[in-house]
Amino acid sequence: MRKTVVSKEIIIPFILITSLFSLWGFANAVTDPMVQAFKKVLELSNSQAAWVQMAFYGGYFCMALPAALFVRKYSYKVGVLIGLALYALGALLFYPAAITEQFWFFCLGLYILTFGLAFLETTANPYILAMGDKSTATQRLNLAQAFNPLGLILGLLVAQQFVLKNLQSDDIQDFSALEAGEKVMIRTADLMVIRDPYVILGLVVLLVFILIAISKMPQAKDDDQIAPLSKTFGSLYKNKNYRNGVISQVCCVGAQIMCWTYIYQYAEAIGISSKTAASYQFMSFILFLCGRAFGTYLLRYVNSGKLLFQFSSMAAVFCIGAIFISGTFGLYALVGTSFFMSLMFPTIYGIALEDLDEKESKIGAAGLVMAIVGGAFMPLLQGKIIDLGGSGVDDLNILGVSEVNFSFILPIICFIYIAYYGRDIFKQAS
Repeated sequence: MRKTVVSKEIIIPFILITSLFSLWGFANAVTDPMVQAFKKVLELSNSQAAWVQMAFYGGYFCMALPAALFVRKYSYKVGVLIGLALYALGALLFYPAAITEQFWFFCLGLYILTFGLAFLETTANPYILAMGDKSTATQRLNLAQAFNPLGLILGLLVAQQFVLKNLQSDDIQDFSALEAGEKVMIRTADLMVIRDPYVILGLVVLLVFILIAISKMPQAKDDDQIAPLSKTFGSLYKNKNYRNGVISQVCCVGAQIMCWTYIYQYAEAIGISSKTAASYQFMSFILFLCGRAFGTYLLRYVNSGKLLFQFSSMAAVFCIGAIFISGTFGLYALVGTSFFMSLMFPTIYGIALEDLDEKESKIGAAGLVMAIVGGAFMPLLQGKIIDLGGSGVDDLNILGVSEVNFSFILPIICFIYIAYYGRDIFKQAS
């Protein structure tokens, strides 16, 4: 007899926890365009504006392990509620940040927001797995994860329609040349535009918090004794597949965020506005969704390491095209990279934990969430490359291409390492 993936008794809790996958996808997508928005409004350099991503993904690194240890001691429900509370607090901090017009205040809000996301990502995945029979756990998690790209798409639509289209500074060719009084008025208005989606998001998250708090949730709790951290860390470090998997995950998230964040600067270099560039990012997310569905299907027939190698190699090829093909076709190549990036995160996650025992995998999973820090420092490095010739995006030529084009050498290096990891895994299975 075929077992039910989600039983009728827990359908409401399942829906509530599944909504979290969309919520953190939304936060990821709505934040990417803010790098370009803050750069223009607050007159920042590319590397200074990249602190948006440093704050956003740095929060994951700092909170992933504490969140994992907390959830091991207390219930999943408590972990989810703490995550939602931190998420809402960080989003609502955009209100006083817009009043003070201080960039560091916005970054603080994002940093606290991602404390919440680290709690949610560390908690929601095992919670979904625990909601039913073990034999259907993977199907249940895949069903929940399918809503993450939907959050990405919705977040970008909000950024495009309600932020980028309403920024007055984006319609001005040389914002820094304006008179001080006019500049202050535009900056104040634009920061309010940036503020509103986050404040509304914070209120929505509070609503989800209340719904989960008053709902009767499955009391799944992990009561197993956790081995001393030093012993667990030592064991994980000695595991080559896990160790290289964490590095691959750093590269994966870093490459993903670089390709999505700097699509706006790439577009700017060929005379395309941020509003139009958001449409290209939207295409990237659609390809990302399609690639994930296609890759998941192929995994039924192709070794995961081999498929990871093939997808990573193709991502590197498309990124090379983004560097050396000029104009709109280069932008198309950059957009196409998203199709091949789609498979990477969940595949690396699964491979890295595959041969760990249950107790090691609990801390190991936190290490893979911490690897999201790649999305913090890699965009900063790319921003510094773009700033080599000045605050513009095409002030300098490197190897015959503009500095913004050349900066995509960083994602290529990441894809090459991930391809190496996939090839190594495939060779072990052969």
